[in-house]
Amino acid sequence: MSRHAGRHFLQIPGPTNVPDRVLRAIDFPTMDHRGPDFAPLGKEVLEGMKRVFKTKSHVVIYPASGTGAWEAALANTLSPGDKVLMYETGHFAALWQKMARRLGLEPEFIAGDWRSGADPAAIEKRLREDRGGELKAVCVVHNETSTGVTSRIGEVRKAIDAAKHPALYIVDTISSLGSIDYRHDEWGVDVTVGGSQKGLMLPPGLSFNAVSKKALAASRSAKLPRSFWDWEEMIAANKDGYFPYTPATNLLYGLRESLRMLDEEGLDNVFARHQRHAEATRRAVRGWGLEVLAKNPAEYSASLTAVLMPEGHGADRLRKIILDEFDMSLGTGLTKLAGRVFRIGHLGDFNDLTLLGTLAGVEMGLELAGVPAKKEGVQAAMQYLVEAHAPRQEKRAAA
Repeated sequence: MSRHAGRHFLQIPGPTNVPDRVLRAIDFPTMDHRGPDFAPLGKEVLEGMKRVFKTKSHVVIYPASGTGAWEAALANTLSPGDKVLMYETGHFAALWQKMARRLGLEPEFIAGDWRSGADPAAIEKRLREDRGGELKAVCVVHNETSTGVTSRIGEVRKAIDAAKHPALYIVDTISSLGSIDYRHDEWGVDVTVGGSQKGLMLPPGLSFNAVSKKALAASRSAKLPRSFWDWEEMIAANKDGYFPYTPATNLLYGLRESLRMLDEEGLDNVFARHQRHAEATRRAVRGWGLEVLAKNPAEYSASLTAVLMPEGHGADRLRKIILDEFDMSLGTGLTKLAGRVFRIGHLGDFNDLTLLGTLAGVEMGLELAGVPAKKEGVQAAMQYLVEAHAPRQEKRAAA
């Protein structure tokens, strides 16, 4: 293959583009993870992650992918044969359900259409029926990466409370943490699962559990086997800034830098930026005459947009043309959505011009692929972004 000039556009919904500041931080010499210089690093990243999760409770950091954090959340809180209520929002919710079954749990899966989030009313109804309290946990994916749908986590909490059910509440934020507003404490979540490679702007390799007091109490009687994932040893070592086994030291350097970047921008500004880019992308999709996969505007994702292809046109062929001609990677459709959708990631270290370059690549690819689409998507997104910036210009002019 001949070399492509310029940078590759990595516009999948994660891993995301890693900022230069984070790459330079990861490049620091590896330090002694038992030495005195490590403790300040450990304490800083643990406290910083509490700010991102919006919790005052414990956060545990593992050298693992988000899949590891899934397992840690289940293994620390549940026992063999426990029944758990899960909701089919897409591919990753289905994988989590599969893991639960492999661990010896009995997951009950509320069926979904892969275009909607978890339905609080359906969860409340099922919990009210569980008069004996057999369901030990409710597990929900906050932002389903395969569909671009965001579940209403606060409303699910209200549904659990309305049913007066004691189940633990476990939530996956792998593709929303650091991109979409999330409130572990306020929403009464017991375990929140996260990963490093999306909104936190890091390579894959770190994963997280934010743990409530209720979940920590449950872990003391839970009987699923755990060693690597055990919270108790982690939390004990973390008090002094250390870890019970070798941590991913250089990724923690990167995490410290990414947390500083999020603090500098301000989390509310980060979330607003993601919402702006998501809305601009949806306007582009409509400008092309195509359809956003997510059905409910209240559940639109700020991290990514999944786009339905017209009948007779394959998403994978479009993605290949865009990759070959413009050196841009888009997300593929997974399992039930294979060949039917492509996914545009607009999360992480991402700005307006990067978004417009991404959308221009899609619009050119649609034409080259012979997809019946109007050439109005980029213009619609551009106009929206200009209008979004106008109030700031007016404010500066008035000053």
